[in-house]
Amino acid sequence: MQMKFGIVVFPGSNCDRDMQDALQNDLGQEVVMLWHKDKDLSAFSTDDCIILPGGFSYGDYMRCGAIARFSPMMQSVIEFANRGGKVFGVCNGFQILCESHLLPGVLMRNTNQQYICRNIYIKGVGSENKPLKIPIAHGEGRYYADEATLDKLERNNQVIYRYCDENGLITPQANPNGASRNIAGITNETRNVFGMMPHPERACSPALGNVDGRIILQTLLMAKQPEALALA
Repeated sequence: MQMKFGIVVFPGSNCDRDMQDALQNDLGQEVVMLWHKDKDLSAFSTDDCIILPGGFSYGDYMRCGAIARFSPMMQSVIEFANRGGKVFGVCNGFQILCESHLLPGVLMRNTNQQYICRNIYIKGVGSENKPLKIPIAHGEGRYYADEATLDKLERNNQVIYRYCDENGLITPQANPNGASRNIAGITNETRNVFGMMPHPERACSPALGNVDGRIILQTLLMAKQPEALALA
């Protein structure tokens, strides 16, 4: 499926070109880079997708993503999402989506209080119960929400990925950052806004020895209506 992707570039973004390369060169999609001070999304229809990449937007001063939420482009992205356009946030982008209230919950400091950068396993949308090996790289990746919100996410099948081990078992030991209920990614109720901490764009090239990230990008972003799975 051919569609147009817009990647928002904030001061401090450092995964914007990784995402561009994965979408443009590995998946053959049209990509437009969007500057945070601009506001114009008129070239995008609701069949297209806006991406908030990983990094340290505005230096991660205050809370991660808190300043980016007020950028001119994010005002347009929020309007785009409310019209039904697809929006996908990875790592810092997930944090921005939560700060913008496009997704519920918050991303907090990892339980070990350290930055974590390594391959982990997740399962969920598109994985067909096969664990996907995807890199993480974050210091504030612990997804947290109150019990009522977590129960609602479960009830509505809005949890799209959970941390698991290489055999697909969802265990406390497989949870790299202490996220509530092993949650690695969620969607909104209308299933057009997605956020996740792992970096699928870093697992799209055969040169890197792993293309599991393609499954995520193709299933979440290029399918007409991705199925959100509730995992035990």
